[in-house]
Amino acid sequence: MPSTPCLPSFVQLHRPDDDAVRAELAGGLALTPPRIAPKFLYDALGSRLFDAITELAEYYPTRTEAAIFAQHAPDMAQALPAGAVLIDLGAGSCAKAARLFPALRPAAYVAVDISVDYLRAALDALQQRHPALPMLGLGMDFSARLALGPQAADWLATSGAARLPRAVFYPGSSIGNFSPTEALALLCQAHAVCAAGGAGGGLLIGVDRVKPRAVLEPAYDDALGVTAAFNRNLLLNVNRLLGADFAPQAWRHVAFFNAEASRIEMHLEPTRAQTVRWPGGERHFAAGERLHTENSYKWEPTDFEALLHDAGFGAVRHWSDPHDWFSVFWGAA
Repeated sequence: MPSTPCLPSFVQLHRPDDDAVRAELAGGLALTPPRIAPKFLYDALGSRLFDAITELAEYYPTRTEAAIFAQHAPDMAQALPAGAVLIDLGAGSCAKAARLFPALRPAAYVAVDISVDYLRAALDALQQRHPALPMLGLGMDFSARLALGPQAADWLATSGAARLPRAVFYPGSSIGNFSPTEALALLCQAHAVCAAGGAGGGLLIGVDRVKPRAVLEPAYDDALGVTAAFNRNLLLNVNRLLGADFAPQAWRHVAFFNAEASRIEMHLEPTRAQTVRWPGGERHFAAGERLHTENSYKWEPTDFEALLHDAGFGAVRHWSDPHDWFSVFWGAA
């Protein structure tokens, strides 16, 4: 690996397609019941509101997962391959992965997010703290398909990391936004990414667990209304992207645990009958008719371990917190 200071590299694979976005949004609004994909929650304001959510007393996942990593990082380092390429899905600020660098000691770091513009400042700052560690910012919509692509492969080869084991890192319980079928497809792709590297790779992933409704529901419907603002902000984003005329003040936030499906559901519900219009289309909403905006699936550990096996991962370990509210799994590829 390089002994001289590195500079982070950046590769943008995802190319925004405004027509495709408009078609996706209009198609979702035409469904019965209507739905909008949760990725549209995360415009610039939505991302800041979500950061605020993670600071709320009711929102346990972020701090619980962080405590698991803090307590068990040395044990995780024993399970993970030494000198791996750490591939961080949904890296954002890169802070979660960076906290694990001292324990995991990766040989290279690949930060993956929808846009490299989100990653530049974080990787520039991180590179200053770890000047000898090769770093790549990879702009990719891995929710559509997870594959590093030839440009990332060339970077790995140039960095001397092409045949090193790969540790895919997917924290934050974001796997819960995928249905079990969708989650299996993504995990199969993650396994393929791991298998393309050297022996000993695998997946380190945060997973939210089934727990009492009295704990789950306030985490998605807090007393201060931050999550409600986060959810309603989606309508402003749809207005901007689709040219629609949603009035956010005429919608209320609804969140509840669907025990049969083992998921939190978030919806927006109109407080009065209204017709929403956009260029080339419209949708009438009756009072109380819900627009589905997000699911967050909750897992039992045995069920998620079975899902990892179905995706091709072998030996599985997991670490949890004293309340058994959250788990971090390692699945060996």
